Amino acid sequence: MHTGTDHPSDPGILGRAAELARLDRLLAAVDGSGPQVLVLTGEPGAGKSTLVDWAAERGRARGLGILRVRGSEVEGGLGLSGVHQLLHPLLPGDDLPAGHREALDRAFGPEAAQYELKLDQLSLCVGVLGLITEAATRRPLLLLVDDAQWLDLGSVDVLAFLARRLEGRPVVLLLAAREEGVPGRFDRDFPQVTVGPLSRTAAGQLLDVQPDRPRGKARAEILQQAAGNPLALIELSRALARGRTGDTGAGAAGSATLPLTARLENLFAADLPGLPAPTRAALLLVAAAGPARLTDLMRAAPELDVVQALDPAERSGLVRVADGRVLLRHPLVRSAVYHAASFHERRQAHLALAAALAEEPDRRAWHLAAASTGQDPEVADALAESAERARGRGGYAAAATALERAAELTPVPELRARRLLSAAQAAMFAGHPQWVGEMSGRVGGMTEDPRLRAEASLLGGWALGVTLRHEEALALLLGVAEATAASAPGLALDALSTAATSVYNSGAPYDRSELHRISGLIDEDGDPAACAWIRAVIDPQREQPRLTKLLTDRLAALAQEESLGNLTALGSTTWILDETEQAARVLGRTMDLLRRAGSAGTNATVTQALALVLFENGSWTAAEEAAHEAFWMATEAGADNVTVGARILRATLRALEGDHAAARTQAMQAVHGVDLRNSLNLQVRHRHAMGMAAFVAGDHNDAYEQLRATFTHDFRPAPVHYHASLYYLGDLAAAAVRAERADDARTVLDAVRRHLNPAPSPRLAAVLHRATALLTDTDDAEHHFRAALDNPATDCWPFEKALARLDFGEWLRRRRRSAEARPHLNAALECFQRLDARPWTDRTAAELRAAGAPAATVATPASELTAQERQIAELAAQGLTNRDIAARLYLSPRTVGYHLHKIFPKLGIRARAQLRDALSRDPQR
Repeated sequence: MHTGTDHPSDPGILGRAAELARLDRLLAAVDGSGPQVLVLTGEPGAGKSTLVDWAAERGRARGLGILRVRGSEVEGGLGLSGVHQLLHPLLPGDDLPAGHREALDRAFGPEAAQYELKLDQLSLCVGVLGLITEAATRRPLLLLVDDAQWLDLGSVDVLAFLARRLEGRPVVLLLAAREEGVPGRFDRDFPQVTVGPLSRTAAGQLLDVQPDRPRGKARAEILQQAAGNPLALIELSRALARGRTGDTGAGAAGSATLPLTARLENLFAADLPGLPAPTRAALLLVAAAGPARLTDLMRAAPELDVVQALDPAERSGLVRVADGRVLLRHPLVRSAVYHAASFHERRQAHLALAAALAEEPDRRAWHLAAASTGQDPEVADALAESAERARGRGGYAAAATALERAAELTPVPELRARRLLSAAQAAMFAGHPQWVGEMSGRVGGMTEDPRLRAEASLLGGWALGVTLRHEEALALLLGVAEATAASAPGLALDALSTAATSVYNSGAPYDRSELHRISGLIDEDGDPAACAWIRAVIDPQREQPRLTKLLTDRLAALAQEESLGNLTALGSTTWILDETEQAARVLGRTMDLLRRAGSAGTNATVTQALALVLFENGSWTAAEEAAHEAFWMATEAGADNVTVGARILRATLRALEGDHAAARTQAMQAVHGVDLRNSLNLQVRHRHAMGMAAFVAGDHNDAYEQLRATFTHDFRPAPVHYHASLYYLGDLAAAAVRAERADDARTVLDAVRRHLNPAPSPRLAAVLHRATALLTDTDDAEHHFRAALDNPATDCWPFEKALARLDFGEWLRRRRRSAEARPHLNAALECFQRLDARPWTDRTAAELRAAGAPAATVATPASELTAQERQIAELAAQGLTNRDIAARLYLSPRTVGYHLHKIFPKLGIRARAQLRDALSRDPQR
């Protein structure tokens, strides 16, 4: 379960930040500053042993002595075997008082057997406590107990006695057990931490670092069935790599059940072989049914008393019967039960369920498909009809699964190809690019129809582009566009519009020239949104005036349509042309439609675009939330372009908020193992994030080098990415001045100016004026500062405008024009405070003081909170939960948690209970 950075003290454990922090506090409590006992609970495979191992490594690094015991089913009947394992390094305890040593000898000495009837439990407990206490005088101790559910009862009694008497001794105890097997002495008297399932993001990341990371449909199946269990994620990935998941079955919902490894079977279905035959038969019906209603099971097996048959399974913890439904303990129990049966038994179960579900055509179709032994046109038709109903409800993943299975069951090659192509289209909307690539790649082998083959190539190109394979994507997409330009211009335009996204991300001049050449072969009267997007990608600066007019004329009509393709193209075009407010509105509407349709994967790409727009227009909290949402969706789908881009954006936000260390770490993680040479857009965005982190840290030389890398080092420097690089010129100039590299920066700025449209967008014009002003030694700088600030249109980019105001204010103050400087500095300060851009807030406040502004109120920790943070802090201090606060402030609970994560360090506190006191010290209250 190791990968990725999750905790500052260990870059290897994923998805367990809260647990690691709690373990850190336990280790720190060896000085008696907090609770000295902690109980870890969780389901099998949750990673409790990994956390115990981490605690051992961490404790050893802190100089603690480590004593460990691990429970064993084999030794569960051996009295005191657990305590003996724990204490073995300290025995025989020669330095102890005679009475303590005698008790230990009676229990563990070479002649312990003859003392068995004379052993006094209290004397033994006191002797163990004395041995631990004596050892702790030489070195503080960490006691580790793993798999405590299998400890013998005598050892549990001794450990419980010890745990209640650690106060005043430099000893801490960590005990880990399965949640249903916590020893009775530890189940309620000590603090507990439940090691729950990994989040969707962490689960996807864990799959990504497996030696053979699962892709496509198999990835989705593993994520679904593992349900966040780390061991299951790893074991199922290994089974897939070894080719053990080829024989999958399907339940009523069409979801595959993956065969388990022996290790998983031992964890999740060890009791299965010992159950009565009727119980196993009932369990097979439950596993085959998917969502299992008792009435369905009873109709499917009228000869079986299902309720009575399930009783042993319920008592063993495999299932729970409630409210007329049968719920399996974990999705992997279903897989274990299903694959423990023969194919004949599974087929009979599905046929019985199909007969019982005659009034539910969708579920019936799936059971018939699962029971099929070969191609069956009637079942294929039933699945295709089910897919159409699912698509109508927005269930694209279900539609894709049904159509893929329908294609397998379809005997006619041409119809089989069409159904597989439809499945790939549905999978695209469901957000599974790798699955799309797999299915679209098979279409060509089923048909010679050029139209179908071209449509399959279009889908394959989309899938490759989303996964950062831009060169391969463009080879497919541009080839389709050129081949169909005359015969099928609508299809060619679709291919070219899809290709434009990869062209922008690639940033390569050759790709842009090819996009321009092939676009000239296609009738211009096609889809206006697609045409605008293609032209904007080719040359956003020179096309800007014409496209802005086109969008103004047609925006209202296009924006009212419910075409996802048109809205996505329109949102992207308005963003690239710096029509940022329009882009936010259009992409927001696109997201509304996508959420209604449940199109998770397309959501990832659109959500990332929306996050960038929100960042640029100063909605940083919303941008953070959108980037986080995009990241977890893309991680599940394997959309690498989004996972990298979303993490870079979040790293940039960390830098601008002043956390330069976290920003640098996140930026490096974002590109770890990723080759960005063919993705120049992400390359320059990564450089910008790293540069701003260095700038905030005060390392201006490194900041300049990072930002300088967004432009080439040619005799005449050029943007590394023809569009994205341009917006970093102002930050490049600011770093250059502080790094004493102004001459080199002027060379970059002059070279860029010569190749730009003389009338750039208001935003880019402001960036150029700010850069020119910073790099100008004469009074001409004032003209450029004012040009950067005077256009009201630049209010759409508040942070960029605030930077120019701060720079101008500093420039005016240095020329003893403090009265003129103060309004600019005050306006900048207000913006920085609203955004929580703390480095710039501090710098601007210092400039204001130097400019003679009235002394500020004496600072308190609470005075550093933004208005929204103060509101959240006060509601939390009143005892409201994150969900309550979110409902009151119209935020998401995750956003509230994100703010509290920033509030606590500002107030110098670590717990919610400290909020009231911290706020009461604020004189503003």
